[in-house]
Amino acid sequence: MKSRPSAEKAKPFRLVKYFTFISLIVIFFGALILSILNTRLSREMQFKKNEGYARILIENLNHQIFTQYILPYVTKYGKLQLSQPEQFKRVDTIVRNTLHSFKVEMVSIYDMQNTISYSFDTDLIGLKGLGGSAYQKALSGESTTKLRERGRIWGLWMGSSKESKIITFAPLRAEYSFLFISDAVLGVIEIVQDVSEDYRAIFKFQVQVIITIMVVMGSLLLVLIIVVQHGQAIIEKRAREQIKLKAQLGRAEHLSTLGEMVAAVSHEIRNPLGIIMSSAELLKKKTVSNISSNTIPDIIVEEAGRLNNIITDFLNFAKPKTPNFVACRIEDILEKNIKFFASDIKDKAYCIEKRALTDLPQITADPNMLYQAFLNLLINARQAMPDGGKIMIELSANDSRIKIHFEDEGSGIQPDVLNKIWDPFFTTKETGTGLGLGIVKNIIEAHDGQISFENRPVKGARMMIELPIQPEI
Repeated sequence: MKSRPSAEKAKPFRLVKYFTFISLIVIFFGALILSILNTRLSREMQFKKNEGYARILIENLNHQIFTQYILPYVTKYGKLQLSQPEQFKRVDTIVRNTLHSFKVEMVSIYDMQNTISYSFDTDLIGLKGLGGSAYQKALSGESTTKLRERGRIWGLWMGSSKESKIITFAPLRAEYSFLFISDAVLGVIEIVQDVSEDYRAIFKFQVQVIITIMVVMGSLLLVLIIVVQHGQAIIEKRAREQIKLKAQLGRAEHLSTLGEMVAAVSHEIRNPLGIIMSSAELLKKKTVSNISSNTIPDIIVEEAGRLNNIITDFLNFAKPKTPNFVACRIEDILEKNIKFFASDIKDKAYCIEKRALTDLPQITADPNMLYQAFLNLLINARQAMPDGGKIMIELSANDSRIKIHFEDEGSGIQPDVLNKIWDPFFTTKETGTGLGLGIVKNIIEAHDGQISFENRPVKGARMMIELPIQPEI
């Protein structure tokens, strides 16, 4: 049930977290798709550029062949015969000079019967029917360009191919009328451009873009994870603090109610207890001659005094006094505590050792209340060592606080009850009210101080107190 409020408060943060993660994933895949589309657009632009480039080359080549070969040889011989070495050499010279320094891998010239009359590859000369539909369209006066790629299917889909070639078919036209030749198609020119390097450069650019996107998105994801973890830790911390505050508030309300009840009951008990003690004292005086019966009044007075001390503890815990702040020294208060135990130390094997690690300044506090707090701690330390031992009091100070450590050589506190030692009425002793440490804690906190407890590494316990030199009054 306690985790439910924190879960409710963390719900909006989780929604924001999930929305942010989903948005990051959508942005990543969106950027990836845009990169692929951009690459395809670059390929299309490259294709159009090479297509235009090929058509310009063909126009220039068409002009050079027509003016330097067709016209002269038709005028001289009346016909064209590329099978003759002289005419073939003439055409080859014209083509290579025209396309010199241009990126052209292959040039082929088809006659009107779809037979290759000229080609860079001499093995193709004389072959028939290789032009296909592109040849037929060129005969009708239409130029066509296509991209031919070789490679694996996934590579072609991603834009990576082993070989990329652009093939253009265009008609070889007569540029003006001459004898029997009019503005007609005389044959077909095929130009093959090897654009593998250009397309590989586009693919490399695409890979670089994708890697950059992955690095950027990965960095954003890492930052987001760190921010989310930090935010989640803050929310969980605040949730724990709220739960802790609610528990402390509930405990405070419970202690307040309990304190009021204890105070009321203690007052009601103290009145008849006073009557019992005074009656027992009077009875003791009247029966002073009878020694055997004098024991009963003594027992009544002793037990009534013990009961009065218990009621005093109840009242001190239920209604803590307001400190009367005056200038005092911690060493003087502790010396008074040690003198209180002087007779007990002589009778039993106890030793109290006080050591100041630094010069201690004068502080503003209530000496009587601190005396009571230190006395309770020394009593607890002594009770933790029934067979005797050493109690060490260590003092130190800085510019704003004084630290007081009480150490004993007892058995310490079991871990399973360590968190309960401040609870009222909790005690591990056979006798006692369980209010001693609670009263000490109230006194220290009334001085704007702090008190904590830990078991020593070897044996025994250590009670640590910090008091401000000048508390907020």
